[in-house]
Amino acid sequence: MTQVSKKGSVITLVVCVLGLYGSFLSWSILQERINTKPYGDEYFKAPLIVNITQALFASIVGLIYSLIATRSNPFTIFTHNEKPIAYKLLTSFILISITSSLSSPLGYMSLKHVDYLAFLLAKSCKLIPVMLVHLVFYRTRFPLFKYIVASSITFGVILFTVFHSKKKEKDTLNDGKTVLGMIQLVGSMLLDGLTNSTQDQIFKLNKSSSSIVKVTGAKLMCILNLFVFILSLGYALIFEYDSEITYTVNFIHKYPQVLMNILEFSVFGAIGQIFVFIILEKFDSLILITATVTRKMISMILSVILFGHYLTSLQWCGVGLVFGGIGYEALVKLTSSPKPSSSKETNLHKEKKE
Repeated sequence: MTQVSKKGSVITLVVCVLGLYGSFLSWSILQERINTKPYGDEYFKAPLIVNITQALFASIVGLIYSLIATRSNPFTIFTHNEKPIAYKLLTSFILISITSSLSSPLGYMSLKHVDYLAFLLAKSCKLIPVMLVHLVFYRTRFPLFKYIVASSITFGVILFTVFHSKKKEKDTLNDGKTVLGMIQLVGSMLLDGLTNSTQDQIFKLNKSSSSIVKVTGAKLMCILNLFVFILSLGYALIFEYDSEITYTVNFIHKYPQVLMNILEFSVFGAIGQIFVFIILEKFDSLILITATVTRKMISMILSVILFGHYLTSLQWCGVGLVFGGIGYEALVKLTSSPKPSSSKETNLHKEKKE
């Protein structure tokens, strides 16, 4: 069993895990409510607005967390480092903000064509796009167990998607165009993979360079979400003003509840990220993996109970293969030799999007 670090007490761990469960379970329920369930007789169809609000709140909370936890301004990574390092960091942040700002709305668009449970299951499979991007762009080689885990997860998602229930669910946005939805979802996952893989390179730069100011999880959270907010707002103003901003104002005027749901969704997501960083900094990544995997399983069960989804036995087998693969990866990490404590910093980004 993983030992609790000397830096963190059992009480702190319990509080952080319960905080992570509470914030992200609420976040997941609100995500499904906003994007797949009707308000009155209408569905809310403005994914860019959801992304803009979430990014703004996450950036503000990340700034506060950075100022309190490290007593440092996140933007000093650009102003207090050597010019080549600062320039490389800036270009990397611009790249991942572009991929991140496109990934989230594309994922929300897929919810018009696939069930939320398929969306949630696919978004739990971050290992596959990350491995693919590393293989193609960075020529990274992986141990055998990684390919076993990736195969288990892939087969599980295929089972879940293909053998969906024929029963008609009430109040569903799904139009049955599963292939289109899966293409959008795969595109979103590949963008996530490019985001996470590029973040890996940023944290490697921490170790390889003589930079004065290092990138931390809190700084990443603040700056990346700020860039995503600016880009997403630009998309809405330039390309989607009438269909997103004006539409949202009219929709909120008609259904005020959606505004409260979006604000709650954004706050819970931002707070959840803080618990992720605290667990990584005071304990270790295996504890975080265990907490997040069980959280995602509970999210699926709550979704089935609260929103009346129907799952076939083969779909449950698919769910088992996905989480079994993720659990096997955690088991291999548990039984392998412990890594240096500095490796925690590299993992700070991995649960950023939950």
